[in-house]
Amino acid sequence: MATAETLKPTAESSDSAELHSPVAVDVPTLIVPFGDRPPSAADRLIPVETPINLVYATIPFAVMMATPSDLEDFAYGFSLTEGIIEQTTDLRSIRITENESGITLDMDLIAERLHAHLARRRALTGRTGCGLCGIEDLNALPRAHPPSRTPPVVSAESIGRALAALDEAQPLNNETHAVHATAWANLDGRLTAVREDVGRHNALDKLIGYLLRNGISPDDGFVVVTSRCSFELVEKVAAFGAGTIVAISAPTSLALERARLHNMTLVGIARRDTMTVFHGRERISASSGEA
Repeated sequence: MATAETLKPTAESSDSAELHSPVAVDVPTLIVPFGDRPPSAADRLIPVETPINLVYATIPFAVMMATPSDLEDFAYGFSLTEGIIEQTTDLRSIRITENESGITLDMDLIAERLHAHLARRRALTGRTGCGLCGIEDLNALPRAHPPSRTPPVVSAESIGRALAALDEAQPLNNETHAVHATAWANLDGRLTAVREDVGRHNALDKLIGYLLRNGISPDDGFVVVTSRCSFELVEKVAAFGAGTIVAISAPTSLALERARLHNMTLVGIARRDTMTVFHGRERISASSGEA
């Protein structure tokens, strides 16, 4: 088993490499089997959950409970999917500080985005299982702009290839069995980025932030999530501009409604042997040669 020391935040993100917080810690446990076998003591890795305070122009905006890794990706992805920025250049700088209470992401916006942000600022206390904390009015539900382009055709073979590769691309979950993952796959099904977090929304924000920072076109691949497909995930993918989302579990009714609104290809209950196309079946080809 890997130790907590080996599961530090990934060095791929320069900000995370400077943090002292591990992403998982060892704790003593007692394994109690059913039946006549005796219990046994064992150490177990569990994921770290840390308050992340997102601050814009010295004004606190949100506290999200997240895994302390890939935080610069998180800052960009969260800012985009919350509608605070529209492109990477809208963020002038990010400063990451750590103390006993948690981690703070201090972000400076360009003047235009700062004025827009202050005009619609809301406060929320984030939770790992909720994407709507702090919403005070139904009209404030997230809604991305409908895309102007048709999503790409994706082959069933490519989706299967991405799913098969995803298990081995989740080191934190393989050790803890307690976090979500999101992945970006090229149209041929090759995974190019994976992000993990205790919160499924956070994992997706981190992935989107990585894609933004690296100039990856939303037309060049599709998103895979290891969770149920709620409407917030559809909206976040739509905010980035991608046209296809593949989920391990089933979508909710509102997720399907939003996928239809955005003309997004929505695949759910995606397993090694089968998958279910809920919307956009005309854009799922039987083999890679048909895409």
